[in-house]
Amino acid sequence: MLDFVIFAVTFLIVLVSAVLYLYPASRQASGIPGITPTDEKDGNLPDIVNKGSLHEFLVNLHERYGPAASFWFGRRLVVSLGSMDLLKQHINPNRTSDTFEMMLKSLLGYQSGHSGDAAESHMRKKLYETGVSKAIQSNFSLTLKLADELLSKWESYPASQHVPLCQHLLGLAMKSATQTAMGSRFEDDQEVIQFRKNHDAIWSEIGKGFLDGSLEKSSTRKKHYEDALTEMESVLKKVAKERRGKSFSQHAFIDTLLQGNLSEKQVLEDSMIFSLAGCVIAANLCSWAVYFLSTSEDVQEKLYREFNQVLGKSPISLDKIEQLKYCRQVLNETVRTAKLTPVAARLQELEGKVDQHVIPKETLVIYALGVVLQDSTAWPLPYRFDPDRFNEESARRNLSLLGVSGSQECPELRFAYTVATVLLSSLVRKLKLHHVQNQAVETKYELVSSPKEETWVTVSKRT
Repeated sequence: MLDFVIFAVTFLIVLVSAVLYLYPASRQASGIPGITPTDEKDGNLPDIVNKGSLHEFLVNLHERYGPAASFWFGRRLVVSLGSMDLLKQHINPNRTSDTFEMMLKSLLGYQSGHSGDAAESHMRKKLYETGVSKAIQSNFSLTLKLADELLSKWESYPASQHVPLCQHLLGLAMKSATQTAMGSRFEDDQEVIQFRKNHDAIWSEIGKGFLDGSLEKSSTRKKHYEDALTEMESVLKKVAKERRGKSFSQHAFIDTLLQGNLSEKQVLEDSMIFSLAGCVIAANLCSWAVYFLSTSEDVQEKLYREFNQVLGKSPISLDKIEQLKYCRQVLNETVRTAKLTPVAARLQELEGKVDQHVIPKETLVIYALGVVLQDSTAWPLPYRFDPDRFNEESARRNLSLLGVSGSQECPELRFAYTVATVLLSSLVRKLKLHHVQNQAVETKYELVSSPKEETWVTVSKRT
């Protein structure tokens, strides 16, 4: 299994600051084609800022210089790989720590788990994966209940009413993620509302405040961020104290951590990572999936037929999810079309080579997943939403290689796939989803790709 979580880090300053916090950087030039530094101190950071995101910068970089391209962060060399062929060459021989987790923990000021103890890191990773799997299973009925409550709400709307996807599906994901991660305390809506307030404050600064240094320049924003982080940590500590050594009818993710051989600090860190990332990934996967379905009546009807064939009139169950092959194709295509996770990265621990290009030791290597997911050589008609492309084994294998499907998918994404499958099984069997005319949906490329503004659909009851 690959050692990294293919979650996207859109802004280079966030990614580089996290990786280089722990490792020295290469200052050695390479023969890989690429852009020269715009600024002696900042390298190509001004170019990234001008493009709006690292993903959009990488699209332009690879159009100009080909599938292997280089650029500079300060005086540090960065190499970006933007084709499936080059990623296949680089992924297998090069193993390093979980880049997303390392990045997020560094930004949050968490450093335990980076001691270099491979056995401890492996143990924590397996405990984390086991915890997520057990929590998904134990809280499956909760996810179904939340999906059915949302269905009832949407069924009450007149056909002309616009439904705000981002608002409603973030709410669903937040309720599911908090109870799955931390248990019954978050049955209280006021607890969820406060969690969301702190979550939004932390996540938004991770997405923007570290790009231009604006967080450090604003004492008000920095205090708001630090207060939110402190309050969220305080809640997690209270939950850990309440649940340690006790048995509950619903097993939460934090319960597995508390049963493991972890320190209180490690329990806090891992529960924070899942709580932060789990709801954002799930919310955006659900939002994009419903939006794309609203644009394709044919895909909706095919999905409706599969749900009826596999589930009949019964509610979905965890053991039935594996039988919903077309639903998984819909979600895979949602991840690909939305470029849900547009960037990942590795530290080149030893000198390596892709094609004829030598990558110096300790170079930061970017995986330009957003570029690869729209590459016409790997995905015919890449801008078309077409779940049938995953009838082909080669397409499924490619997505698995990128770490966003199959045996390579990370625990948070596995949670998101479960939530999205349950949601679609409730909505599509009862409602038809309709695209709002003249709606232009643009993408905001941050840690996870999301709509820039609220996205709307209308619904009508199936007859």
